[in-house]
Amino acid sequence: MTTSAQPLRILVVDDHPVMRLGLSVALSGEPGFVVCGEASDGRDAVSRYESLRPDVTLMDLQMPGLDGAAATEKIREVDPDACIMVLTTFSTETDVQRSIRAGARGYMLKDIGTAELVSAIRDVHAGRKRVAPSAAAQLIDCVSQVQLTMRELTVLRLLVEGKANKEIATALSIAETTVKVHLTHLFEKLGVSSRTEAMAVAARRGLVRLQ
Repeated sequence: MTTSAQPLRILVVDDHPVMRLGLSVALSGEPGFVVCGEASDGRDAVSRYESLRPDVTLMDLQMPGLDGAAATEKIREVDPDACIMVLTTFSTETDVQRSIRAGARGYMLKDIGTAELVSAIRDVHAGRKRVAPSAAAQLIDCVSQVQLTMRELTVLRLLVEGKANKEIATALSIAETTVKVHLTHLFEKLGVSSRTEAMAVAARRGLVRLQ
């Protein structure tokens, strides 16, 4: 248990240097908090977590290479009790779902005030969930909707990148016929009949981001 003599040790993960600095300065000025480290991307976050073992990790979502949800999942593989709270600009259905499924205990947006952020950090460290209202709404909205599997999401993202079935199969080390099966399931779940429609619907629902 962390006591008043043992401040909460925070790992700040964000690919924007100014944001990392701002969070570090703000949290370091709070009684009972100390920023023990920073990371600039998902892979760095996993490595820093393993070496520092912070009490709470503030995890950005959209980062180059390994994103925040994937980094959260890998950290939880290293330490199932890891306390991670996503702090992001995004609150699409997929962003929220992936983060919570990966093991994040909280999901807050970057427009949060310092006082509320401090409260949220204390809550997740105490074992309580904290989710921004807009993100909570996304979770509620998606309860009645058909969900895509992680493999289907991966196929969808490769589809958006312009990959042909053969290229998707190579990237995922699966048979081309298996790719076709995944695409069939994707089209059925999204209620579409073509790759173009699938990309449009997926973008509208926040499943992917078109460049």
